[in-house]
Amino acid sequence: MSLSLSLFIVAPALPRAVIGSGDVRTRRAIGGRFKRDMAHDDEYFASEIEAGAPTLYEALTAVVDGGPFGATHTFQYGYAYRMICAFHGRRVVGNSFSPFRFGWLARVDEGLKSIGVDAVQVSEFGYGLPSPLPQTDLPGHGVWSPQDCAAALTQYEAVTEEQLADLDPEVREAIEECAGWLREARAHEGRGVVGFMS
Repeated sequence: MSLSLSLFIVAPALPRAVIGSGDVRTRRAIGGRFKRDMAHDDEYFASEIEAGAPTLYEALTAVVDGGPFGATHTFQYGYAYRMICAFHGRRVVGNSFSPFRFGWLARVDEGLKSIGVDAVQVSEFGYGLPSPLPQTDLPGHGVWSPQDCAAALTQYEAVTEEQLADLDPEVREAIEECAGWLREARAHEGRGVVGFMS
C-alpha cells in the first residue's frame, strides 16, 4: 500500500478556528473554491457515500458547525479539514512523500535525527485529527508550529555538507525537501506546516 502527504504552509490557528465556528460565509467560500475537487472526491468515494458516508460538502458543513459527526466513515471529516487548510494556506511540493511506502517517514525521521534536526518529525503528519473531529486512520494529520519550524531550520542550517553526504541519497533528498518547507514557513511570519497523510 502506498501513501502520500498533502502539505500546506499555513498559520495553524486559522483552519483550527473554523472547526465549530458556524461560519457560513467561509463554508460557502470553501465550497465554491473547491467545487470541482469535491465532485471528483465524491465520485471516487461513491460506494462509501452509497453506504452512508457523508459527501465532502456534508462533511465540511459538519466540521464548520462542530457536528454532528457520524460514527462511521469518519475519513470524510479529515478530508474536509484538509480542504479548510488548503483554503487558508498554500500547498507545497512533497515529491519525496508522494507516493511512499509504510516505514518511509520513520527512515526520514532517523535521517533528520542523525544530522541533529530533532525539532520536527515527518511522522507527526500521521496522527489524528484535531478535537472535536472524530478520529480516523486516514487521513492522518499533524502540525509543525511556526516555532517548531524556526527551531528545525536553525538546526538544519548548522548541518555540514559532510553530514548530508553521509545520508542515503533518497533520505537526503527528502530532508532537503523538508528544509524547503521550513524556509517557506519562515518567509511567511506566523505560518507553520500542516500535513495530511492518506
